[in-house]
Amino acid sequence: MTLPVKERADVAAELLASLDEEPAENAAEVEAAWAHEIERRARRVMNGESVGEPWEDVRARVVQRLTER
Repeated sequence: MTLPVKERADVAAELLASLDEEPAENAAEVEAAWAHEIERRARRVMNGESVGEPWEDVRARVVQRLTER
């Protein structure tokens, strides 16, 4: 927790990547899957199905949960 935010983000990304059972063999396939997910989420927002939450609220909730441990 004493690392700068950028370095913590890098560590978190590496940890998450280490959870993948197999490395992605086809980067284009992974990119297409992400594009599909982004489009799905955007459609939900545009249709009023998802309104999202302000970043400040989400961040405060995460900080609270982390400090409760």
